[in-house]
Amino acid sequence: MITLDLSAAVHHRAGLGRYAESLTRALRPQIPDELALFYNAERGVEPLPGLDDLPTNTVALGYKPWRMLVWMGQLARIPFNRLAPEATLFHATEHLLMPLRGVPTVLTVHDLIFQHLPEHHKRLNRWYLNATMPLYCRRADHIIAVSEATRGDLIRAYNITPSKITVIPEAADPRFAPQPPERCAAVRAKYGLPERFLLSVGTIEPRKNLTRLLHAWEPLYTAGEAPPLVIGGKRGWLADDFFAALAESTAREAVILTGYVDDADLPTFYTAAEAFVFPSLYEGFGLPPLEAMACGAPVACANASSLPEVVGDAALTFDPRDTEAIRAALRRLSNEADLRAELRARGLVRAAEFSWQRAARETLYIYEQQKRPSPTV
Repeated sequence: MITLDLSAAVHHRAGLGRYAESLTRALRPQIPDELALFYNAERGVEPLPGLDDLPTNTVALGYKPWRMLVWMGQLARIPFNRLAPEATLFHATEHLLMPLRGVPTVLTVHDLIFQHLPEHHKRLNRWYLNATMPLYCRRADHIIAVSEATRGDLIRAYNITPSKITVIPEAADPRFAPQPPERCAAVRAKYGLPERFLLSVGTIEPRKNLTRLLHAWEPLYTAGEAPPLVIGGKRGWLADDFFAALAESTAREAVILTGYVDDADLPTFYTAAEAFVFPSLYEGFGLPPLEAMACGAPVACANASSLPEVVGDAALTFDPRDTEAIRAALRRLSNEADLRAELRARGLVRAAEFSWQRAARETLYIYEQQKRPSPTV
């Protein structure tokens, strides 16, 4: 059985979870009788709807103890095969590779953010990733990188043979599509959103660069050149600086923090927004701009890391460390209706170039290559 680690999905870990779930759902119709699941069932999580009939094995440990146990198992070369007894191939969909003997393994690496922005990671997490990622990458039989940017980072950081890494981009889920006006009105009422607003989505943490976005937007709003700013996402780690800046903002009343946005409502958020802004300092792939484009939102995003690969020529881009550059993009988005219309059209075309069906086919090809016996010399 081809066994996927779905831990990030059942624990709703933002982008990692969405990747694991979307890939699994796309793989299922292609290998319906060969697919099995594994996940850490800490805190008694529930199986994902529609996947609960698949063969599943679990372990019930806290997040940190499980990570440490996997690391110790790898160092001591102790196989964990009893946790996935029927696995003929194991796919680790987040940065945690369980040690297995005689079973080919595939590891998806989403990013090396902890190396690029070490100050934006908690010390213990940074220490763990620096210690374990080189080991997991060496032990994996093949690595999937979600972008060329991540592939390049892996080669430079760990001197990995390029042929060991295949780039398979993510995609927006098919439910991300332009929503009808009545649905937009209902979501506006549910979350208290204004008629016009700029939108940013993501966990509130330093890497998302929301403090610079706030400072870029403030004078525009005060001068009547930009609509209110809506930020959708839960509070993450090291977010105190952003909330301190928000408390001191002269335009505080026009910043709407929605907290976590229900997955069912997110496509409507994108559709209802006048424009979507994503100033992130670093992304392994950058799914929110792609989702926004799929919903018909004009997009402006950082020109850093993988984001240019994702948006192509379908978005305004800016230096995320330059507040004036962010402000110039916001001014254009807010005041140039023709530009918004052009970006909307380009974005829909660009988003259609990515699909989970394609990602599943390309991933399945990697599985088949790894399961194939090596030729004898």
